[in-house]
Amino acid sequence: METPLSNDLTQPLNIIFAGTPDFAAQHLAALIQSQHNVVAVYCPPDKPAGRGKKLTACATKLLALENDIPVQQPENFKSLESQLNLTAYQADVMVVVAYGLLLPTVILETPRLGCINVHGSILPKWRGAAPIQRALEAGDAITGVTIMQMDKGLDTGDMILTATCDITSNDTSASLYTKLAALGPTALLETLTLMASGEYKREPQDNTLATHAAKLDKADAELNWQQPALILDRKIRAYIPWPVAQFTFNENGTEHRIRVLQASVVALEHKQTPGTIISVDKQGIVVATHNNALRLETLQLPGKKALAVADILNGKAEWFTKGQSINGPTPPQQELT
Repeated sequence: METPLSNDLTQPLNIIFAGTPDFAAQHLAALIQSQHNVVAVYCPPDKPAGRGKKLTACATKLLALENDIPVQQPENFKSLESQLNLTAYQADVMVVVAYGLLLPTVILETPRLGCINVHGSILPKWRGAAPIQRALEAGDAITGVTIMQMDKGLDTGDMILTATCDITSNDTSASLYTKLAALGPTALLETLTLMASGEYKREPQDNTLATHAAKLDKADAELNWQQPALILDRKIRAYIPWPVAQFTFNENGTEHRIRVLQASVVALEHKQTPGTIISVDKQGIVVATHNNALRLETLQLPGKKALAVADILNGKAEWFTKGQSINGPTPPQQELT
């Protein structure tokens, strides 16, 4: 059941923004250009980056400084000082987008309208750290963003507004990220208009429909040829740009991890052992899988840039010959999962 809320605020709202990466910065940019007042930006402390390990500011901090907005970078909100600093801004609402820090109850309750979050899925599906990737990996037909009222749970708060978009057969996590980065700011501004108007509705999530979007791990990137080609294709697209799906090629005891950046499903009945190379040409390397086959089209060899298979075959054709295992001379020994 939807719960109506009311407030006596008038536009514009005074907003604290909390976020870190470029995805968050695009939402911050929309707020800066709106009629609302961004009174402070919160982001994590600067982190070492690059070969020189130089302290580097995140995207939201850079944007805030460009627009003369105060920046706060507490490691957490455990200290009374950090809590009082936030209270001093007298914000109407705190907008949280990919912040990376857990907010204690005292912070959630400090702004007059509480804290709202832009989450990259259609809640209650894909609560957690990697909603874009998990939706793609699962073969979902649609995804979107949900603007929710934050509570102390992990993406469990009441929903205020949802915006959706299609997932195509060519989408990667990178392309979905771009779609949602365009969808989210519009949904956020619409939500803030509702909140400032005096009345808006909150819809509790149905916990029985919830799924968890577990954080990505490099260990999950290894392709298992015992799986169907369709599952492998989804995984490859879900793991772009990180951690990038890969397989291990064994050359005389030396292991080479080869990244797969583009592939396609080949509808093909065969009796080959999964992992066996069925054919090789300039269009790609067709590998037997548990069901159908997968054509590898763009690969990245260790220490090299990503190349089309046609270019890779010019230098490493002996690695990829018909009838051989894609993993090298030793046949793959993976278990079906």
